[in-house]
Amino acid sequence: MSIWWSLHLRRDAASVPLARRLLLGTMETAGVDPDISYDLSVALSEACANAVEHGGDTTRGGGSEAYRVTAYLDGEKCRIEVADAGPGFPVGTAGPSRPPARPVPPDAEHGRGLCLIQELADHVHIGNKPGRGGAVVSFDKILKWREDAPLVAV
Repeated sequence: MSIWWSLHLRRDAASVPLARRLLLGTMETAGVDPDISYDLSVALSEACANAVEHGGDTTRGGGSEAYRVTAYLDGEKCRIEVADAGPGFPVGTAGPSRPPARPVPPDAEHGRGLCLIQELADHVHIGNKPGRGGAVVSFDKILKWREDAPLVAV
């Protein structure tokens, strides 16, 4: 079983719950365990919120008003990618499973999203688009299925 979808979303806070609901609906329909679906939906929400907040290209005048979300449910794994057209991550801070870390107080309301994604996913890659500018956050997780799952991977 393989399902994939891609969204081109406006950099607007209202786009975050839209992407999350689409992911949750897809996973529920496929029969993915609700705990796994929840973890991935929280990670997706964090990645989308980062794209909304930081994903504009203000250095080239104007700025992009969109970002892209792609989700793949393929066999036993789900991979999600969120890409924007912003300035990207500072050189030397991006790479596989290594968020641009900076000390964040435990009560801070910002700055913990990438660390949260790392905790919720099995594998995380944080990087910049080659040559075009913009950040890409991709993560995947091994899926577990409900007993009554209609689309279980074979």
